[in-house]
Amino acid sequence: MADVFVSYARSDKSRVAPLVAAIEAKGWSVWWDPEITPGQEFDDQIDAEIDAARAVLVVWTPVSVVSRWVRGEAREAAERGILVPVRFEQARLPMDVRAIHTTDLDGWNEDPASATAQEFLRALGTMIARTQAAQSAKAGAVAAAAPAPEESARFTICVLPFANMSGDPEQEYFSDGITEDIITDLSKISALAVISRNSAFMYKDKHVDIPKLARELKVSHVLEGSVRKAGGRVRISAQLVDGATNNHIWAERYDRDSSDIFALQDEISAAIVKALKLRLLPEEKKAIERRGTENAEAHNLYLMARQSYISGQESDARSARAIVRLCARATEIDPGYAQAWALMATGYKNLRDDQGGRSDDGLAAVERALALDPHLAEAHAIKAQILLADGDADAGAAEVAIALRLDPESYEVNRSAGRLNYQLHQHETAIRYYEKAASLMEADLNSASMLISCYTAIGDAAGTRRAAQLALKRAEAILARDQNNSAVTGYSAYALAALGEDERAKARMNRAMLIDPDNFNMRYNFACAIAVYLKDKDAALDMLRSVFETVTESFMPYLKADPDLDLLHDDPRYQAMLADAEARLGVAAESDAARA
Repeated sequence: MADVFVSYARSDKSRVAPLVAAIEAKGWSVWWDPEITPGQEFDDQIDAEIDAARAVLVVWTPVSVVSRWVRGEAREAAERGILVPVRFEQARLPMDVRAIHTTDLDGWNEDPASATAQEFLRALGTMIARTQAAQSAKAGAVAAAAPAPEESARFTICVLPFANMSGDPEQEYFSDGITEDIITDLSKISALAVISRNSAFMYKDKHVDIPKLARELKVSHVLEGSVRKAGGRVRISAQLVDGATNNHIWAERYDRDSSDIFALQDEISAAIVKALKLRLLPEEKKAIERRGTENAEAHNLYLMARQSYISGQESDARSARAIVRLCARATEIDPGYAQAWALMATGYKNLRDDQGGRSDDGLAAVERALALDPHLAEAHAIKAQILLADGDADAGAAEVAIALRLDPESYEVNRSAGRLNYQLHQHETAIRYYEKAASLMEADLNSASMLISCYTAIGDAAGTRRAAQLALKRAEAILARDQNNSAVTGYSAYALAALGEDERAKARMNRAMLIDPDNFNMRYNFACAIAVYLKDKDAALDMLRSVFETVTESFMPYLKADPDLDLLHDDPRYQAMLADAEARLGVAAESDAARA
């Protein structure tokens, strides 16, 4: 049973999905999109889920306020005292729930770090904690011996992205990695609530007014710092600030050998615990010290590879080769580094999509990762993608299910689940996972771009526009640093076309084609944009010609499942190019349904 039951009108699903992603990013489970046939079984499941939920989030809109289902669920939640209502478009609330405070979300702009978003997330958290405490007491737990959940986390902290002071933008991965590691470590302390990575990274590279930020995120303390890495030395400055007074509670500067980075992070966590006079339980101390590797050099290489994966695209050969090389070196240094083996498998899989070949290398790497750590969710996630590329969708789906069960909050896992469901034409389910992946990683352009296609496939124009705006924003941030990045240019042109900015999209395509005319990933995205948004069948087919001449066997099922190319499927020229590609690859012609 889930922590949060979401009651909403089905026609509002696209605006509810980002809310669900924000809730899940906080670590709470959500029941909101049942795959149950209406009838008695449906009614029984609804009753059971509401009865077990710790909070019921009701999304009031002009549509949902007239839904007898939503109104009935709201009344039941209000009677149980677990109703947390939010509202869009100033919807007129039913009389029997008007007395309950309702958060207006018209201005939240899908930003989990906004004050509006934090208001409803805080209300949910308080309700979940209160209900959890009541349920524990009812079950006979010794409530008097332990504080209520909302009281156990006496402080809430935001770890701002540590500034890269190295004078080299290429070192950004290192400062970001340190920030992520500290967030992860502090999250293991039960007496401390930690703002999510995504919310914290919304303030990256921005001047921050600490008291204002503390009010917006409703945090008691803020940790900020900087990293300077040069040669074999690393200097970290960190300071813990009281959010209300803006006073420094603790500050320290560390100047060490880069091989001491793990000890440094442990010292920072210990210093924060001491400054806040918290009690660190023995098991929490062990959890903080438990890492995938104890070798700083191997960890540094892994961080570099992961940054390449996050900022790169699915079929970016340059990124894929970098991932493989970096992870190969990391595993040479530490053969027991399971995360590096799993990420290496991702590189091999992406390289195979771009250049063809067998899945043996990727499968061997992922099996090595799972032999070292059978519970590594990211390893199951990439194994699912390799199996899917091999044509075994059922086995791929089983691996995704395992990965989601092991770590539903993993960025890699949600991105993999989105890709699987997209390729199986389950676009609404794909939206759920891509929304969450995009919310978990602010640099993830791929998931934002895939959301454009998903929302277009289900005919949700508002969802398409929101996703396109997000994708364009992320693409422009990358292009500001690397204007000749062809793959990202492809995604930016796709987003512009989806936004109806045809001339800007065409101009960007023309420029990119002059710079890198043979880039497979770029040309493919251009073809999709031209077909689905510019509605130019001839130009799309012309762009696809060289794509079909170089498409790999593992990428072919994805191409055939892509709804962006539906306009072309009945054209004899498309069918001829597809047949030629299948003959070249030795792939028997199969129907799209069979592929799925």
